[in-house]
Amino acid sequence: MWILETVAVAFGMYSALPVPRIEWNEKNMRCALAVFPLVGAALGLAWWGACALCDFLALPALLRGAVLCALSALVTGGIHLDGYADTSDALASHASPERKREILRDAHCGAFAVIRLCVYFVAYFALCCAFEPTGAALWCVGLGFVLSRALSGLALTVLPVAEGSSLARTFADKADKKRTGAILAAVTGACIAGLYLHGGRTVFFVEVCVLLVTAIHYADTARREFGGLSGDLAGWFLVKTEFWMLAALVITPYLGRLR
Repeated sequence: MWILETVAVAFGMYSALPVPRIEWNEKNMRCALAVFPLVGAALGLAWWGACALCDFLALPALLRGAVLCALSALVTGGIHLDGYADTSDALASHASPERKREILRDAHCGAFAVIRLCVYFVAYFALCCAFEPTGAALWCVGLGFVLSRALSGLALTVLPVAEGSSLARTFADKADKKRTGAILAAVTGACIAGLYLHGGRTVFFVEVCVLLVTAIHYADTARREFGGLSGDLAGWFLVKTEFWMLAALVITPYLGRLR
């Protein structure tokens, strides 16, 4: 029963999908981060279903792109985009780490957040329109959704959390870090292997490079700019990771044409 409660906690926190309301306690939060990647699997299934429906209705790529672009926000409820917006505001302030953490806690949406969100949605919509929904490509996208969440959760088990980050600290402190870290590391390895099997060597190489650069940049930014991780930073990282992994998947086939 506690396993189902743990899944309900993860989906209730990190998605807009309907789940039973569960009272959080030490037992069902112990491995909540470990099942966080299941939200990515649900999003991957939503992409597969949407592409199948668009293909059945013979909808143009423009409409299919709009559906796919909206799905991420609809399935997750926009929780990660909220973190992306808050972090964009904080980084644009060029203030001290203490002041940046205050901006993260501010409920208001600043001008830089709005600008970054507009740019993000325009670019993400374009990538979704250019995306070719073959079986291999859908596998890679789905694995990307799972992988980004596995890495996000794994970071909370190994990297320090910034002062005042109550929600991230709650999940990090309640987690069985050794078990959760092992599960998320195994999920990460399985997803990377899946990318190689379904994407081929070129896509695999580009995707792994994107992951490494994004993860290193995330850890460095969190330490240098904020003094540690936070829930908003985790959302910022997840949004950037999914964006650049999709960009790599869409753009990689064009690289061979440059020869």
